[in-house]
Amino acid sequence: MEIFFSVGEPSGDLHGANLIAALRRRMPHCQFVGYGGPRMAAAGARLHADLTQLAVMWVLSAVLNLHKFVRLLRAADRYFREHRPDAVVLIDYPGFNWWIARRAKAQGIPVIYYGTPQLWAWASHRVRKMRKYVDHVLCKLPFEEKWFNDRGCHATYVGHPYFDELRNRSVDAAFVNELTGSGGRLVTILPGSRDQEVAGNARDLLLAAHRIAGRVSRVRFAVAAFKPEQAQVVAQLADELDVPVEVFTGRTPELIAAADVCLACSGSVSLELLYHGRPSVILYRVSRFGYEVQRWFRRVRYITLVNLLTTDDPSTTRPASVYDPYDPRDSHVLMPEYLTYQDRTRDVADHAIRWLTDATERQRIEHGLTDLADRVGQGGASELAADYIANLLDQHGTTVATIAA
Repeated sequence: MEIFFSVGEPSGDLHGANLIAALRRRMPHCQFVGYGGPRMAAAGARLHADLTQLAVMWVLSAVLNLHKFVRLLRAADRYFREHRPDAVVLIDYPGFNWWIARRAKAQGIPVIYYGTPQLWAWASHRVRKMRKYVDHVLCKLPFEEKWFNDRGCHATYVGHPYFDELRNRSVDAAFVNELTGSGGRLVTILPGSRDQEVAGNARDLLLAAHRIAGRVSRVRFAVAAFKPEQAQVVAQLADELDVPVEVFTGRTPELIAAADVCLACSGSVSLELLYHGRPSVILYRVSRFGYEVQRWFRRVRYITLVNLLTTDDPSTTRPASVYDPYDPRDSHVLMPEYLTYQDRTRDVADHAIRWLTDATERQRIEHGLTDLADRVGQGGASELAADYIANLLDQHGTTVATIAA
């Protein structure tokens, strides 16, 4: 038995590795092949290419790498025709994965999308592709199941796989104790994992930190960098802006665990902040042109997953509105967020300062985060998805051995 994976994001690589581990417990003789990243390879997948090296943003980056995607697509198509895997599992990365789904579907291979792209937020018209090329949609967010089913897809809610990783992750307790015992309150800055995110948001996050330092006594700042090159960029920026920060690489879990407050670039890290109950402000700065374009394509009011989880219906009219701390519609928001092309460092700093100086307001946010995490952050997505896939293959006539986890 063989399952072909197509995974192009570092976060998807993580979820793919956890799913492979869960599938191995049910199907010990199954082979896992295709496109992924180092974590999937460590979990036992035989990768034809490390697709996470091509994780790109915006149209220009995709165009510059088009020849690489075409080559990988042709190789996958040839593999489907010659080897005919029992199923194809896609995780996020819709631009490329739509084409993979199309080629697999043409060969009559079942296609499963685990961790679906947020079509309800940006491109609802693409649900036609999901309906046409994907046989089984495994949803991360509670409201997605109804949204996809209402549009003719076969969708099942399994939960967000990131919570599985968080529940199984070990944290260096000694390092956390060292951070918390250094005196003063700690503000952790999370500028993102992509180079473009760091380039677009690190300066504003550091400027917000500078504002906080000017109004709150005995406060420290630490930056969680994803890789050494980004750490160097942030350290240089901090020197230029005269912001006293410590920059760490590969210490994101510990820096979140030790933090009193966090300033973060929008992304899946918000789920980790939710899991730990950390009061956090989210920033995502784009160009003026990018901001105007996304207003017409975006169909939700919030860009932060945590805030989307606080509402039953995330949709909004176009052009899309954004979070406003003074709007009663946003009183339920747990993580103030700023999708902007303007300088919002004062707003970002004001939220953090309030949590650092007002114990009542801080506790209100912490309690809200804890309640939400209790409802959606219990984990189990990898196991539920593995059960679904194993049962699916069994129904298609493949013998599946189920082993207790």
